[in-house]
Amino acid sequence: MKTEEHKVNSQNSVDDPVGKRDNSKVYFFIIAIAALLATNIYFYVKFKSSGEKLYTVTLQKENLQTEIDRIEAELDNLKAQDFESSEALINAEKTARIKIEELRTALEKGEVTDVQVERAKQDVARLKDQVSKMKDEVTGLKIKNELLAESNLQLKEESEINKTRANTLSTEKRQLTDKISKASNLKVSNIHIAGVEMKKSGDVELETKAKRIDKMHINFTIADNPLAETGKKDIYVRIINPKGNLIADSEDLFYVHGEKLQYTFKQAINFSNNGQEYQMAWSDQDHKFEKGAYTILLYADNSIMGRSSIVFK
Repeated sequence: MKTEEHKVNSQNSVDDPVGKRDNSKVYFFIIAIAALLATNIYFYVKFKSSGEKLYTVTLQKENLQTEIDRIEAELDNLKAQDFESSEALINAEKTARIKIEELRTALEKGEVTDVQVERAKQDVARLKDQVSKMKDEVTGLKIKNELLAESNLQLKEESEINKTRANTLSTEKRQLTDKISKASNLKVSNIHIAGVEMKKSGDVELETKAKRIDKMHINFTIADNPLAETGKKDIYVRIINPKGNLIADSEDLFYVHGEKLQYTFKQAINFSNNGQEYQMAWSDQDHKFEKGAYTILLYADNSIMGRSSIVFK
């Protein structure tokens, strides 16, 4: 009985068309789900790959931008160090800034490809090398300028020292010259003034009464001086009358230590530097001699030789 019943159920299952349709639907859903999963996996992988690539490119752009900012900051620092004196550096700095602007423009343009990023990296590397060379040149110029400034300072100090030394030597030389000049000045060792009367007979007699005096004789001896030069010397005589007035012509002038003085008369002598005595005679053509003291001053070689006085009655 069981065997027959089983056969009947089996036969019913095989011949049932509804069961077949249900199985087909199950297979379709399985295939659809598998396809959907595959599609999702594909787009997920693709999206993930694109996202990672976009992130990488963005990161590279940021790194490049940071590097460009650093390079520009170094240029600004170099500019602050004032290298305008070098035309080559000025041109290099201008070229570098143009390149920086080009790189910024390229990075700011939409999507950047791997090739563009790699090219930008190469440009940044070259720019870094250029700025590094500029820094080395600026440092070299700075060192040269410091050495030059130090050298100039030393030269200036040496110049000041030499100038001071020259001034000192000049002063010492002038002082020595003045000392020699003063030491070589002629000095009177003995001076005698006398009034004389010229007799009709031709005789000459000493006289102390002013109204009888015709001439004044001035006798003097010059002291020996080994520093004095021998030869012709002009002796300038200044005579001051009893009233205290200098007897002189306004046009008769000579110099004493750079100062102009009037003189009464002058006479040339031949200085032998052997203690020789000299005599000069003078008479006032316009006036008679007066009672009182006459002062006589002798000069030679721009300095005073000596002085003396005489009193006429």
